[in-house]
Amino acid sequence: MSVEELGETGLSKMADDEIDEFLASQRSGVLALPGEEAPYVVPMSFGYDDEGDGAVYFAYALGADSTKERLSDRATTARFLVYTADSPFHWESVLVSGPIERLPQEAWDGAPLDDAWRPALLRDADLSRGAAVYRLDAAERTGLRHAGLPPGFER
Repeated sequence: MSVEELGETGLSKMADDEIDEFLASQRSGVLALPGEEAPYVVPMSFGYDDEGDGAVYFAYALGADSTKERLSDRATTARFLVYTADSPFHWESVLVSGPIERLPQEAWDGAPLDDAWRPALLRDADLSRGAAVYRLDAAERTGLRHAGLPPGFER
């Protein structure tokens, strides 16, 4: 069924300002990169540039053989899904698609990553191989919201 067909159940598309507000309020999502046999999907913390061009930023802790780094460096397009699901009747999701690129170290200061959530595991990780910052251009953005009522309830 289409979004329009499900509209009477409480499903709606988010406007651009609602997408900005949602992304600015969240700290983690799921990054999807083109893989060899199937998409490579990984949970990521992120920063969102709601003051500028609406890009999504990621900090990578690099390892000896980082699949995420290798696939990000060769990808022409990536997708990033951010969602909340408070209940079966109240949830929101935003899908961002566009080119992903590694930023040169001199551009890291402009990346909005200060508020990005990081698990303790990554805060304490050995960064002897280094780190990298990637920028996902939000060329396409789609946001959906469901604010329906459980069956048996009326508006």
